[in-house]
Amino acid sequence: MFRRPLVAFTICWVAGSAAAASLGGRGAALAGAALAAWLLALAASRLLPLRMAAVCMAAYAVAAGQRAWTDARNVTALADLAEAAASGGRAPMVVAVGTIVSAVDIDGDRVSFRADLATVRVQGAAPRGLRERVQVQVRLAERPELQTAARWKRGDRLRLSGMLERPAQATNFGGFNYRRYLYGQRIHWLLKADGAKSVAIAGRERLSTAALLRPFDAVRARLGAGMDVLFPVEQSGYMKGLVLGVRADIDPELFRQFSQLGLTHILAISGLHVAVFLFGLGGLLRFMRLSREAVYELLCFAVPVYVLLSGASPSVVRAGVMAVLGLTAARFNRLKDGLHVLCAAALFMLIWNPYYLTDVSFQLSFAVTAGLILGVPPVRRMLPRPKRGGALLDLIAVSAVAQAVSFPLSIYYFNQFHLLSLPANIVLVPFISFIVMPVGAAALFVSYAWLPAGKLLAFGADAANAATFAFTDWLSRTESLRTIWPSPPVWWIIAWYAGLGILLRLLPALPLEQQNPGTDNPKNPAGDTETQPLGSQSRPNSPPHVQPCSLYTLPDRVHASDSGWRGLLKPIMATAALAGLLIYAYAPDRFDRSGRVQFLDVGQGDAIHIRTPGGKQLIIDGGGAIRYRKPDEAWRERRDPFEVGRKTVVPLLLKRGVHAIDLLVVTHLDADHIGGLKEVLRSIPVKAILWNGTLKPGAESKNLLREAARRKIPVIAADSALPVYRPDADTSLRILWPRPAAPARTGGLPVLEKQNDLSVAVQLTMYERTFVLAGDMGSTTERSILESFPDTSMLDSGDDDESGRSAVDGRRPPSSAYPAVADAADVAVTAPIDVLKLSHHGSKNSSSAEWLSYWRPLEAAVSVGRNNFYGHPNPDTLQRAARIGATVRRTDEDGEIQYDVGRGYLRVRTKITRPQRASGNKAMIQR
Repeated sequence: MFRRPLVAFTICWVAGSAAAASLGGRGAALAGAALAAWLLALAASRLLPLRMAAVCMAAYAVAAGQRAWTDARNVTALADLAEAAASGGRAPMVVAVGTIVSAVDIDGDRVSFRADLATVRVQGAAPRGLRERVQVQVRLAERPELQTAARWKRGDRLRLSGMLERPAQATNFGGFNYRRYLYGQRIHWLLKADGAKSVAIAGRERLSTAALLRPFDAVRARLGAGMDVLFPVEQSGYMKGLVLGVRADIDPELFRQFSQLGLTHILAISGLHVAVFLFGLGGLLRFMRLSREAVYELLCFAVPVYVLLSGASPSVVRAGVMAVLGLTAARFNRLKDGLHVLCAAALFMLIWNPYYLTDVSFQLSFAVTAGLILGVPPVRRMLPRPKRGGALLDLIAVSAVAQAVSFPLSIYYFNQFHLLSLPANIVLVPFISFIVMPVGAAALFVSYAWLPAGKLLAFGADAANAATFAFTDWLSRTESLRTIWPSPPVWWIIAWYAGLGILLRLLPALPLEQQNPGTDNPKNPAGDTETQPLGSQSRPNSPPHVQPCSLYTLPDRVHASDSGWRGLLKPIMATAALAGLLIYAYAPDRFDRSGRVQFLDVGQGDAIHIRTPGGKQLIIDGGGAIRYRKPDEAWRERRDPFEVGRKTVVPLLLKRGVHAIDLLVVTHLDADHIGGLKEVLRSIPVKAILWNGTLKPGAESKNLLREAARRKIPVIAADSALPVYRPDADTSLRILWPRPAAPARTGGLPVLEKQNDLSVAVQLTMYERTFVLAGDMGSTTERSILESFPDTSMLDSGDDDESGRSAVDGRRPPSSAYPAVADAADVAVTAPIDVLKLSHHGSKNSSSAEWLSYWRPLEAAVSVGRNNFYGHPNPDTLQRAARIGATVRRTDEDGEIQYDVGRGYLRVRTKITRPQRASGNKAMIQR
């Protein structure tokens, strides 16, 4: 590293910026002191020149200072309104004047864009001048307003009125933090407006960045419309993403399949797309017989245009900066090392905007590119280089290194890895990059000259796309090969990259005569360009794309392997260390013997995740939303509407490493309890489902049960006569409701529109701590349950009762359909209990005084949505809970509620800290 000053400088710069962002001032200073001590030790040992040590330390200090200075300036100009919002109230209505500074996105009835405000007038106050960037969200009232919104463009000056709101923070542990995301964009407010009438356009900017970018938006829209003409609906969105970087119109199901197989990088404009662009344009310029210098100069001007047309995401900016730097250096014959070009691009981007460092695409783009530069040569040197098939081995080496380098970041952010990802990349990346993408781009541009010719080319791309979709669909169906990984800690990621670097350094190299069998001169085999510098050319006028292998050039020496097994011992040890890291990362809590009951914040709905002391996973309900949509309002549908299972429940379960769900309890079939469960079934293996044994009119409940049947998941009808479910020795789940049905019943499953009073109610016991969880039942059902308890010491006899029902034929299910059943087990119905979930989100007609007085819980948890129009939880219900001494915690104010259960303790923590709680967001619960 220290033989490349720019590389060392960049690493220390990144370290300084990261330390200031994550450790704060004192932590960054301590980390800097440790770095200084290490650099001084290297200098004292004469392993590093003192001047180089000083330069590296200066890079760390300057980067840390730049990040701290940027954070200090990244504040809202509306501080007084921020304080009002932080205290629990909403900011008032405002009238603002500003400029649209982003492309305008219209999705169903929602229009969103970013605006730089120049003045803001709060109701009852004079206008104030400021500079504040906000995220604007306009909800259209009527369909004709779509045409009005379509005329809004970047660079327009506008006057708009609406409600200022603070962006939402993460309300679940490990959940997406929208406020932090927008903070990285220097945005602190959402401005929400109702109807297009709230926005008035008052001219356009002439000399500004927004005005300069406006034509690029128009060109992208025009090119996107061209794709709509050339390709069918199911392919046009895919081709827009592939060629233009417009991902908004990609089919969500197709994107899901690409994501599972690790192929989304194909849809994100990056170095591969820039390389293909340079290859095609460079070839065209060479065909025009331009000089070498002219080719480089024209390509340097073309790259920024392509970057802007493709949306200027961090990955394409990185590729564009690297391309311009490389082309410029090659133009003057100064290009020696691709790693220096990568570091120069990283420095340029981080100096321009230090918040790039926390961007996922920035991290993946630079990590993978650096990994290819450093990792491909040693991997390729240990493989043979035959006269035929060498290109396939090159592709395998590149794909394998890219997978190994991207793996830790992929599981950290996305928590999935498909074991077929490597073969999928090997097959599809060259096919899409060198066939589909060039043909699609050529069809688009030819169509503007002669539409029939463009459609003819598009027909070929259409057939190729059909083959691609069929192949990805076939691969994605092998769900047993899709692995789930919890997000690893940062130290694990650092250890992985350190171990991978050591392994690559220790890889043995084949002797040259084995690498190039049949060559007369093994010291200089024909066609070996791997050791050429990045800027070397086989011909004086050849453009840079002629030597793609030179991207992976390293000036380091080629270390020869030792003879015999000793030469393999160190690589084997490094591989074993990486395997140990993988074993730990897959299940880091395998030795954790505590239980956990987690009330997820899913808005106005229920979702409970239970991890038993033995590591079993139970889910009760999956959240959802009740949609009221008239038949004539189909225009309001969004391309990718919010779905709580896909956006909230599944990501949280994946992040926590839920490899399989041992039992899924569906309390009843209302939408706010099952809306997210179909996505759960599609994303995580489910071993058994327990539900209330009824059907409900409507597509949502039927689709859920059909999905379970399609996946051959045992579905068991719950009743209190079923044996107690024991997932492990320290956990039991007893069904309190519904009661056994009559033995004789005809006509199939009952169909009930109103499901609340048939909600499944369960008593969960872990380490002698008891939770009672009762869906949406009302006080009448609560009384019926209490009437079935003769006294508080009543024990379940555990006798088999033939009135138990299965989802198929109305009889008791076989033991294989109800895993870990404790036959003839006795579990007491005990009171007082530790935690009671208030039924039906704390409604007035549930959690009656009689019910609360019987259980006498220490804690009462309420799953409820913020500002819901039902008025949940009802004040009377909260008063009844307080009257018996229960501490009430609610997801709308506390966020996710987690109860940790161990031998002799019960702890609670919440995601949001309420100021009025003396214990903050953590507490120990004592009986």
